[in-house]
Amino acid sequence: MEERSYLFAKNCRFTIQKLQKTISNIEDGKQLIRSSGSIAANYIEANEKLGDKDFKFRLKIARKEAKETVLWLKLLKDLNYNFENELAELLIEAEELRKILSAIINKS
Repeated sequence: MEERSYLFAKNCRFTIQKLQKTISNIEDGKQLIRSSGSIAANYIEANEKLGDKDFKFRLKIARKEAKETVLWLKLLKDLNYNFENELAELLIEAEELRKILSAIINKS
């Protein structure tokens, strides 16, 4: 999961670099970069837990960031038709990460 969330954040960055430099793409792209990286960072921190409460707290933050990432990807996808497929793939991965994090939280 650490590697998967890292690769997701990296792929978000590569995709953002390809988009046209409009005001909305720049601003939404910045938010996407922050939230996608936060998924990976919080998951890594959860694995370095200081206790069960800290573990669950970090996972909940990662899940929240995954939900936010979905928003930015939807906005970018709706405004960048020529990258619709690439952004749709990232959107699917963001949803899968969110579901995985939810499952881990529910089982812990």
